[in-house]
Amino acid sequence: MPDQNQAPYLDALLAYSRRDPGRLHIPGHKGGPGAAPELIEAIGAAALEMDIPVGIEGIDVGPPDPTPFEQAQSLAADAWGAKRSWFLMNGGSGGNHAISMIIAHSDRSMPAGEGPRQAVQRNVHSSIIDGMVLSGARPTFVQPELDPKLGIAHCVTPEALGRALADEPQMAAAIIVSPTYFGAVADVAALAEVAHSHGVPLMVDEAWGAQLYFSESLPSGALRCGADLVLSSTHKIVGSLTQSAILHLGSDELVDPEVVDRSVTLIETTSPSGLLTASLDATRRMAATRGEELLAETLGSLERARAAVKEIPGLDVLDERMTDHPSVHAYDPLRLAVDVRGTGATGHRIAKLMHDRDDINVELFTENMVVAAFGMGERAAPTAERLVAGLRHAVEEVAADDTPRRPFAEPPPWGPLERSPRQAFLGPQEVVSFEEAENRIAAESLAAYPPGVPNVLPGERLTGPTLAYIADSIAHGGHVRGASDRTLRTIRVVRE
Repeated sequence: MPDQNQAPYLDALLAYSRRDPGRLHIPGHKGGPGAAPELIEAIGAAALEMDIPVGIEGIDVGPPDPTPFEQAQSLAADAWGAKRSWFLMNGGSGGNHAISMIIAHSDRSMPAGEGPRQAVQRNVHSSIIDGMVLSGARPTFVQPELDPKLGIAHCVTPEALGRALADEPQMAAAIIVSPTYFGAVADVAALAEVAHSHGVPLMVDEAWGAQLYFSESLPSGALRCGADLVLSSTHKIVGSLTQSAILHLGSDELVDPEVVDRSVTLIETTSPSGLLTASLDATRRMAATRGEELLAETLGSLERARAAVKEIPGLDVLDERMTDHPSVHAYDPLRLAVDVRGTGATGHRIAKLMHDRDDINVELFTENMVVAAFGMGERAAPTAERLVAGLRHAVEEVAADDTPRRPFAEPPPWGPLERSPRQAFLGPQEVVSFEEAENRIAAESLAAYPPGVPNVLPGERLTGPTLAYIADSIAHGGHVRGASDRTLRTIRVVRE
């Protein structure tokens, strides 16, 4: 049986750095001697000593067989309950790119340049759309349930997915997001049943749900609910280093593990970071052996923080009441999502006041929401108390200021998809002014970031309400990812 108390890759990396080997290989800092003194002071000599390339015997090439790297991935698969797991050094975005390439393998009968169709939740992360540009996969979008009061999207219902799959019998896969940025967890078991009844795999962007496997107090993770392929951004909540993630195979009946391996190899860097890999190995051990205990502390602190936030005039929180929405099966409490509508201010303004007065940086803010993310082992009580104090100060300042709230433009319906993302992104195009872009087909993504959900996709027709909404978001202090012109004075469109 796998021993989750072991961390074979981390131990091998430490042993290599401690024996002071002759380093006649990259990186150029040679384990520290060639590094800038300021860098050594900033990150420490130990980090530089463990910054090694691939191909080191006893770490990621044999002997032993299996290598420490292979052992670490096997332990991760056991910890999350997967058939096989792949470490990712390009973050969850790289995993989404790999998922698109996996789907592209599913139908070799397609003409060159045309990828298979996939049913895709419309509020996916922009990296999934980027993956379609790389693979040529063509989306059929499934609309999530929209919350008209909060102005946010929740999950996809099994009924909506079933309709999309029934309307297009040549679908190759279904892709959903669960949990959302706001903590809404989809009914993955029912969605998997629907997908499998149509003969397609269910692939889940579970970037925000790596912790769901390590506490009985949390909803069940997608792997336990029948998902075939699951992306886990372990750096978000569980605590590995930024840019590290894991792709898990839940079932090999509809997804070929050799295709997954080829696709991950295609998109991954040829210079993976030993530090990132070691952080995945160490974090997996911590989650598997102490996750229940560490999450209990975080969850207790957040329960007290939610009660304190609700006592602040004008504020409320998202909690289990979210399950009243048809698409929301459960609620993941590792995000503290604050409803600010009662203050008369926008989430943008509340977040700015918290930053300016108390140097608090939240994960996400929208017109009506401010979202704070909490980690598995962070000892959350002091952080939660600081958050509550920052919210209280911001609300007090808003109450003392009689500046009227300027409402946002209403979120418009997404524009019609006229070309595949790949066709639009790579085809003939031109640059037009923002004011002249209405009714043109976008050649690039426009995504308010965070959360990185595209407002416009390559291949979608730009409508007047969509352009007004994007302009209004920028005017309220947001920024947009994906545009060639970061000022958004111009937009790249398809030449028709």
